[in-house]
Amino acid sequence: MSSFIPGFILSLSLILAIGAQNAFVLRQGLRREHVFWVCLTCGISDAVLIAAGVAGFGALAKAVPWFETAMRYGGSAFLIVYGWQNALSAWRGGSMLMAEGTGASSLRKTLLTLLALTFLNPHVYLDTLVLIGSISAQYDDRLAFGAGAVLASITFFFVLGYGARLVQPVFAQPLSWRVLDALIAVTMWAIAAKLLFV
Repeated sequence: MSSFIPGFILSLSLILAIGAQNAFVLRQGLRREHVFWVCLTCGISDAVLIAAGVAGFGALAKAVPWFETAMRYGGSAFLIVYGWQNALSAWRGGSMLMAEGTGASSLRKTLLTLLALTFLNPHVYLDTLVLIGSISAQYDDRLAFGAGAVLASITFFFVLGYGARLVQPVFAQPLSWRVLDALIAVTMWAIAAKLLFV
């Protein structure tokens, strides 16, 4: 437990920051679309990256100098486009106010968007491969540290995805969806700007 708990706390503190992936999971939870598969995909993605980091894959960024730059620009481009789509939804209004099961995106399209938001974000590599990977080296039981980090990630995504239903009444109002879409767009663009100009 002396390695498990620090891994859990570190992972949770990193993942709590509002980002593209979290905003997407929240939105899917509010719409009640493919929530289980979205949460599971996020959890598995993080688990793979954390495991790679703990296993010593954090040296990738040093071994391949162009990797960070490629991920930064590719991720920024995707976030700008995704933010633009949310901005259009906020401007038009009402586009997300559909009955459950009506007009939902396909599971394939939803998961492809989610995977792009996850793996085109350079911060996910810095957080999982580099940061968690390097900190895990300080612990005797790296496996327990990694298990704690993975459990924190999976727990967070399922709580976020299914917990979104608690605020469902708020999002019965068209204005709430427009505000959420606008906030997501601003978040995407802020992350993109940070990646481009940092």
